[in-house]
Amino acid sequence: PISLYFEKKPYKKYNQYKFLCRIICVYKIKCVLLHCNHYRERAMTEQQAIDTLKAKGICPTRPRVAIYKYIQEHFTHPNVDEVFTHLSPEVPTLSKTTVYNTLRMYAEMGLCSMLTINERQLVFDGNANSHAHFMCKVCGRVYDVPTADKMLEEMHIPGHRAEEMHLYYRGTCQSCLLKQERM
Repeated sequence: PISLYFEKKPYKKYNQYKFLCRIICVYKIKCVLLHCNHYRERAMTEQQAIDTLKAKGICPTRPRVAIYKYIQEHFTHPNVDEVFTHLSPEVPTLSKTTVYNTLRMYAEMGLCSMLTINERQLVFDGNANSHAHFMCKVCGRVYDVPTADKMLEEMHIPGHRAEEMHLYYRGTCQSCLLKQERM
């Protein structure tokens, strides 16, 4: 089992002190950066997934429920191959085409986001709350990072109606920096 613990540390942004929560994996397998206001429990029952899909007018087939649960429960910003690889043992009739079409439909219905942070890979994010993304140029992992509420207020563009905003950062993640320091 992987042991997780929370670490809170203050940071200053827009002249306000807020707390940055980090979930840190003791075994350094995965490190996820989240803002306190954006974090939500992602464990989901099958019935909750079915209810959510029905509320959006989507027929809750076994593959659709499994795919929705997967993207809601995992912070990894998976691509189609990762979702397929993880779910194919429990849903033997699943195909990559089904996974792609289902995730695309979820993105169109607002159940997830389809991200093209780099030109080579399309990933999906089940976190519907406002946040930015950080992609590590070394390992390719994608992390959720906080956005200031002020940025969302500034989405007003005279004469236009902005419905989405995508903010991406690229650089080197904490894990890769630690590896580089050890070399």
